[in-house]
Amino acid sequence: MNNLAPLLELLRGGVVESTHFGSIAVVDSQGALLHSIGDPNTVAFLRSSAKPFQVLPFVERGGVEHFGFTQRELALSCASHETAQIHLEAVAALQKKVGVHESDLQCGPHLPGDADMLRLVIKQDIKPSANFNNCSGKHTAMLAHAKMRGLPLDSYLSPDHPIQRDILAGLADLSALPADSIPLGVDGCSAPNFALPLYNAALAMARLCDPRDLSETRAIACKKITAAMTAHSEMVSGFGEFDCEVMKVGGGKIVTKRGAEGFQILGILPGVIGERGLGIAFKVSDGDPGRMDDNLHEAPRVRPAVSLEILRQLGALDENQLKALAKFGPKKILKNYAGIVTGASRPAFVLGR
Repeated sequence: MNNLAPLLELLRGGVVESTHFGSIAVVDSQGALLHSIGDPNTVAFLRSSAKPFQVLPFVERGGVEHFGFTQRELALSCASHETAQIHLEAVAALQKKVGVHESDLQCGPHLPGDADMLRLVIKQDIKPSANFNNCSGKHTAMLAHAKMRGLPLDSYLSPDHPIQRDILAGLADLSALPADSIPLGVDGCSAPNFALPLYNAALAMARLCDPRDLSETRAIACKKITAAMTAHSEMVSGFGEFDCEVMKVGGGKIVTKRGAEGFQILGILPGVIGERGLGIAFKVSDGDPGRMDDNLHEAPRVRPAVSLEILRQLGALDENQLKALAKFGPKKILKNYAGIVTGASRPAFVLGR
């Protein structure tokens, strides 16, 4: 914790009123640490940033072809969706295709992140079910993986279940860590989750986006996942949400996935910055809790601005792309409830070695 660095500052009247701290690692697919802020070896849980890696063994084993997953459905399998109507319809259709039931999901329900659906739930006093969970696509894919292999469905979240062991092994391979060295925890959706040094998490993302050094089967699976996420980013999160909009503006060259408690992972495909793909992982130490506005839209304060500043400093986004994403930062004017300008938020770091 002593090596944390300032990531984002909030100013009021020209005075820095508060600062968010954390660490950043930028790594290429060969394992070179190109840039770091704070401590690149900070160990943090990936939380939902792990989802592209959690679906990897299913894709490798031919699950997409076995069940006829569309790109849109594969993107949903990597999602922290907002529980908009399109997400609820898509996950129900996917469960019907796979032959599992919503009652098989062990993720538990929660209120939707989509403002329109949240209003509907409140107005009609709807009790959310498991498909409302933003991880319901991931859990449906896990159940599909287990069903395809004739494995038990009722224990699919056990760390000892074969599909969970395969997920851990795949993540360990991409991150260049022994599987038994990765601490496990229980995620908010009850699935196993993984704590990695930021350097290794960034390396895993770099290799997911640039899998040329992996086996042919794994490389093909990685390309299917990143192509699905960038082609249908509205299924990965939701229209208007940061991950969705960055991937749309990035034109298939940038992959990003948020995680809870201030974790974010991004990947840049080869050819955007040099020949190799890059991975970026960072952790905001205070967890970057979301804030809801008067329109019931909830958004984190730190991660979008820091993500954009990293991409800007790396040269991964041009001026037109940054302008299209300006509502997320990296610099923002702050106003009070009367619409009066009170200050600003701004990144507080310069990428270095």
